[in-house]
Amino acid sequence: MSGKLKLGFEPSSLRIPLKNILPLRVVSESVRKSVKFAQIAASIREVGIIEPPVVVRDAGEPEMFHLLDGHLRIEILREQGIEAAVCLISTEDEAYTYNKRVNRLAIIQEHRMILTAVEKGVSEERLARALNLNISSIRSRRRLLEGISPEVADLLRDKHVPMNSFRELRRMTSDRQKEAAQLMVAMNRYTVSYARSLVAATPEDLLVQKRKKQVKGLTSEQIALMEEEAANLQRDFKVIEQDYGADHLDLVLAVGYVSRLLGNARVVGYLAQCHAEILAEFQKLVAVQQAA
Repeated sequence: MSGKLKLGFEPSSLRIPLKNILPLRVVSESVRKSVKFAQIAASIREVGIIEPPVVVRDAGEPEMFHLLDGHLRIEILREQGIEAAVCLISTEDEAYTYNKRVNRLAIIQEHRMILTAVEKGVSEERLARALNLNISSIRSRRRLLEGISPEVADLLRDKHVPMNSFRELRRMTSDRQKEAAQLMVAMNRYTVSYARSLVAATPEDLLVQKRKKQVKGLTSEQIALMEEEAANLQRDFKVIEQDYGADHLDLVLAVGYVSRLLGNARVVGYLAQCHAEILAEFQKLVAVQQAA
C-alpha cells in the first residue's frame, strides 16, 4: 500500500477539563425538562458515563476542544459539578455532519449503553433504577438487535424507532430488512403500523417465515400492488441518496457561513439598516440550524 489508513480517532482517550470543551449548540430549556435528559442524568449519577463524548482539537489552540457528540452528557456533568470528562478525540472536524446524523439516546443507543454497562458488571436492577425502567424493559432492550442485520442497526442507530418496529423487521430476511430500513429513513416514518405495511408488501421469499394466511383485509392483487409500489419507492430512494451527501454538505457550509456573518456586529448593523428582510431570513436560517 502506498499510504497509511487514517484513523478516525486518536489511539487513546483523554481526560479533559470541561472548561476546555466548547459546545457547538446550546441545550434548550425544553430538552432539559425532557424524560431523556432526566434518564441520562440518572444514569450518570448511578453508573457514570458509559459512552464517552466525542471532541476534536481546536486548530489554533490544541488544548481547547470542540464538542462533536455528547452535548447532553457534558451539560449534565457541568450541572453535577464534575470538572472533567474522559473523551474520544476525533482526528477530523465533522462538526456539522456528525451532529446532523446523531441524536443520542435513541433506542439503539440505549441498547448499546445497556450492553456496555452489563459487560462492566452493572446489574440489571441497578440499570433499571438509573433509567427509570422495569427489569423486563431492560431485558427487552438488551435483546433489541437479535435477528437484526448489522447494516440495519447502523441505518437506524440514531433514529427513534419503537421497539415493536424491530419485531416487524425481524420477520424479514436481512436483505429485505435493509430495504425496509432505507424506506423508513427516506420517509422519516418508523411507526409500528408503517413497519407492518412493509412486511405486508414483502414477497413471500423475503420473509423469514411464510405467511400462515392471507394478510387481513388485503387481496392478492392488492399485495402485489404494494410490492410493486415498494420496489418503485426503493429505486427512487437510491436515486435521491446519490445526491444527498453533496447537497447536505453544501447546505451546512452555507448555513455555517451565514452564522459567521451574523457574528459580525458591523455586518448585522448594515443588514438591519439596508436589508432588514434579508437579515430576518438569515436569522431564521441560523435558528433552525441551532435547533436541529
